[in-house]
Amino acid sequence: MKTVLIVEDDLINARVFSKILTKRGGLGVKHTENVEEVMKIAQSGEADLILMDVSLSRSVYQGKSVDGIKITQMLKSDPQTANLPVILVTAHAMEGDRENFLRLSGADGYISKPVVDHQQFVDQIIALLPNDNH
Repeated sequence: MKTVLIVEDDLINARVFSKILTKRGGLGVKHTENVEEVMKIAQSGEADLILMDVSLSRSVYQGKSVDGIKITQMLKSDPQTANLPVILVTAHAMEGDRENFLRLSGADGYISKPVVDHQQFVDQIIALLPNDNH
């Protein structure tokens, strides 16, 4: 079973995402907003994809406040985690934000909150999951 790591500081959102992914997507789910934990899970290969909230209000790494863009940059610049697909999730979607966020972070995809179309949400995630049939 593939596992999605949800990095989200809003527990209600995290719960909604978890439910959609497990019920509709048949996926395993982990959740944390602790950046050290995110890095550990990513490096140990315990997640196949990360759903990354852009505006993490409480996340701190090595004494600095970090948001989802920064964490994604860290993951993408580490050869050990560079190939792990990351999908940014944000509620602050203005025209042009998507391209900016993707360019800045190196993320693989982008989903706007609130998630209205659950099937499309699942499809988007499954499409980016690594395919083991290489």
